Amino acid sequence: MSTLDKKAQLRQRRKNRIRKKIYGTPERPRFSVFRSARHISAQIIDDTKGHTVVLATSNEKVVKENTDMAGKKKIERANYVGQLAAKRAIEKGITAVVVDRGGFLYHGRVKAVLEGARQAGLKC
Repeated sequence: MSTLDKKAQLRQRRKNRIRKKIYGTPERPRFSVFRSARHISAQIIDDTKGHTVVLATSNEKVVKENTDMAGKKKIERANYVGQLAAKRAIEKGITAVVVDRGGFLYHGRVKAVLEGARQAGLKC
């Protein structure tokens, strides 16, 4: 088994362990964060219906065309994605969420997304 497969398996085990404990409701949906090597995405999910209410990624046209984000580091872009997701959630009437870090450590870009969401007024 390669090292990459082992790391993915360990992350999946952490993700399953986390998801057993948290559940998104319409009043307090789940704020899910996914981190890849280049991009980061944040979703706000209502688990009762199984629908994604809000989505924001670093791969969006809005983020790429923002002149403030040109040439910024990944952590700064992650913070902006968190602010964008929170802004969209507040427009839809969502003020509080349950955090799902998706098996990733609460560190670096994952932490930056959630801090950005808190800065924009979302209660995490």
